Amino acid sequence: MSVFTERKIDCHNHIFDPQQFPYQADSPYAPEGHEVATADYFLQVLETYGVSHALLIGPNSAYGENDNRALLDAIARSNGRFKGMAVVKQDTLSEELATLKSQGIVGVTFNVAYYGFEHFARSLPLMDRLADLEMIVQVQVENEQMLRLAPLLMQTKATILIDHCGRPNLEHGVNNAGFQAILALAKTQRAYIKISGFAKFTQGAFPYTDTKPYVEAIVENFGEDFIIWGSDWPFLKAQHRMDYGTLLTLAEKQFPDTRVRAKFFWENAAKLCGFPI
Repeated sequence: MSVFTERKIDCHNHIFDPQQFPYQADSPYAPEGHEVATADYFLQVLETYGVSHALLIGPNSAYGENDNRALLDAIARSNGRFKGMAVVKQDTLSEELATLKSQGIVGVTFNVAYYGFEHFARSLPLMDRLADLEMIVQVQVENEQMLRLAPLLMQTKATILIDHCGRPNLEHGVNNAGFQAILALAKTQRAYIKISGFAKFTQGAFPYTDTKPYVEAIVENFGEDFIIWGSDWPFLKAQHRMDYGTLLTLAEKQFPDTRVRAKFFWENAAKLCGFPI
């Protein structure tokens, strides 16, 4: 089988629809042009590449905290194909989280790379509320930020999902403390990680050959049952041209074993997010 015909769930992508859901006026970045990404167009992208389901990630750019309108609308109109990760304020109550869960939200994003660690330094109560609701704590860090965040993640019982391979600093090598802190979370047996977002931490361009040792270390430490794949469509702030199909081809080369790809592209994400297995 080819990666283009195998069952797939895309676990990292965003919806930007300023015409139907205007951006927040104080947003520091307003995606435009080719970065505008409506739910209807994304569904056509998925159809083109044989992707049946997707985990939509509420973006911090454009919509900020607590504005999940575009995300919830896309889920509601997807006929069960979409689930989502919401962006909420740290004092969001369990009742509000439960309402989001009833609307197809499976977790909340903690974007340390965007807001900085101090913004989330007192997030343990929110993480615990998510754990009680069996919702996911999704974290995006970069460089050495996991060193400060990991103690919080170790204290909560929530399921953890790490974005974009942890966005390591490639200048520091695989053995640097920040990346090792990401790998150490695998020992909890409740942490998943996304093989995605290479463009956010590579020092080169496609096919991102300098990321290979990090992907290998992730597979070695997390194992076959805790890894999922995401495209990062529509490639916000991309420094080079990016295409959905070439990313799929890259994944096929990275993971030539069809049994392993079935786990990374479908089975693990279905189990984690509640899609049909």
